[in-house]
Amino acid sequence: MEELKSQINIKIISKMPKNIYVALAKKAVKRYLDNDSVKNSEIPEELFRTKAGCFVSLHLKKNDELRGCIGTILPTKSSLAQEIISNAISACSDPRFIPVEKKEYTSLAFSVDILSEPEPVKTKRKLDPKKYGLIVRGKNDGRVGVLLPDLPGVKTADDQVEITRRKAGIDDKDTPIEMFRFSVERYEE
Repeated sequence: MEELKSQINIKIISKMPKNIYVALAKKAVKRYLDNDSVKNSEIPEELFRTKAGCFVSLHLKKNDELRGCIGTILPTKSSLAQEIISNAISACSDPRFIPVEKKEYTSLAFSVDILSEPEPVKTKRKLDPKKYGLIVRGKNDGRVGVLLPDLPGVKTADDQVEITRRKAGIDDKDTPIEMFRFSVERYEE
């Protein structure tokens, strides 16, 4: 039952070779590693008509180790197509890791999270780390941390807030914050 509830706001579509979001992220990374770029004619037209924030995550297939994850919480590009391409390429150089090399491409698994518009929440009771991602912003200095939903090891709203505060660099629990939740549509290969 819990698994069913968690899929209400997170649609996980796996092993679908025709998934346009994952296919575009893979193409962008492949072209980037080959010192080339994706041509507009190779992008499904419907991705030019949509704007949304998104995250692209790269994991090693062998052990599910994260190799890069970069995203935007609101659209920053002219279309979802450009958002996915930009975030996929940026994920190859996630500053937390050594850059992805061309020889790694076939060992990578891709996921793309398309984000809903964030909504403010006043209390932790409105959070559910399985259903919602979290944005924490420091009220005084604007530092921001983001945590996607349904991540291993994040079981409670307290876990979610603590991790997201750390990601924002807000270590003092007395520092006032604003919280925003969002849902995602998750697409994986």
